[in-house]
Amino acid sequence: MNEDATLSYYQATAADVPVYEPLQGCRDASVIVVGGGFAGLNTALGLAERGVRDVCLLESERIGFGASGRNGGFVFAGYSLGEQALLNQLGAQAAKALFLRTVEAVRRIRGRIAEYDIDCDTVDAGVLWANWFSDPRRLLDRQRLLARHFDTEWTWVPQAVLREQLRTRRYTDALFERNALHLHPLKYARGLARAAVKQGVTIHEHSRAVSLTREGEAWVVRTDEGELRAPQVVLACGGYLSGLQPQVDRAVLPIATYVMVTEPLGAALHDTIATESAVYDTRFAFDYYRKLRDDRLLWGGRISIRNRSPEDVKRLLRRDLARVYPQLAHARIDYAWSGLMSYARHEMPQVGGDGEGLWWAQAFGGHGLAPTCVAGELLAAAIAGDDRDWETFHRYGLVSAWRPLGYLAAQASYLWLQLRDAWKDARERR
Repeated sequence: MNEDATLSYYQATAADVPVYEPLQGCRDASVIVVGGGFAGLNTALGLAERGVRDVCLLESERIGFGASGRNGGFVFAGYSLGEQALLNQLGAQAAKALFLRTVEAVRRIRGRIAEYDIDCDTVDAGVLWANWFSDPRRLLDRQRLLARHFDTEWTWVPQAVLREQLRTRRYTDALFERNALHLHPLKYARGLARAAVKQGVTIHEHSRAVSLTREGEAWVVRTDEGELRAPQVVLACGGYLSGLQPQVDRAVLPIATYVMVTEPLGAALHDTIATESAVYDTRFAFDYYRKLRDDRLLWGGRISIRNRSPEDVKRLLRRDLARVYPQLAHARIDYAWSGLMSYARHEMPQVGGDGEGLWWAQAFGGHGLAPTCVAGELLAAAIAGDDRDWETFHRYGLVSAWRPLGYLAAQASYLWLQLRDAWKDARERR
């Protein structure tokens, strides 16, 4: 039983790691990265891999403290903005290029885990996208779209086969994405940090950046106990806003999602979920879940502007679990937590720079593992070699999220989409 109600499963099961000392005193660097989540870590590691020396990463808490150490652990291609919208907005060629960056990012994540020997409970068994509804058109349309415009094949899983894998009558058919995996995200984040340090990156935890100023040709980041100067600085704070640059912070809404983990369920879990693939469904506010290596079930879902207590998360997600797998409804919940993702109004990552050495990477919208790898590679290439590929995200800039009114608009939009899905579900079942 989890005795600390505030502790996530990931925190409880990640091995102890050395604390990176806080920044103290004043020093110079070549690049400062603010934020110790996936976006910041991928940028720092990408820079070191390209031979950039004296890269310094600042984290206000500990590595992976935010969304990077709290998420469902799914690694798959795509963005929060769907493929059809991407195609409509960018046209066939540009949309395909942007999407395929995430396909390649999944392969890069797989490769880095092997190259740097990162022990993060990797399960390379793909992801199932299960249809909550009876109408198969949502699956068919996406399968055809991916094959026709994105050179991506997802396999059709008929209902009879799916019910052998997922012992529930909740779903009809599914699509299977083979180039996908799932992992322990906090172990992965810490593994990236270790790899970056071995490549020469300096990391300072418990080093909250309190100000960012431009002084001559350098950016100056001050913490409570130290100061860094560098010609380049990257802001990668996600939903845990830094307060350093108003235009960057104003461009995102921090949005909460919820996760819980059951007690070890033994044979009951494997009798119920007879696949190692991770699963999510076709609703807007979908359930997502996967088996863990110690016979527990990780279950996540819901989208809200509210962080909730562990007890509230347990209550809400247990109800969701019972709708799909009533045979597991009485399982003890050992861990429950929430975390903040960053969303932009245009539902795409914001990856860019101001032309004067200030860069940003944020707004991954709950699809963070592959897109943060994309962002890190693009910014590392830009800083290390003046590469211009980051401009492929130029269309998706720092548009204001209109906080606090943006929260009300977002919650109203989410509620409408959830009600639409509920109405469709009720109509089909009648």
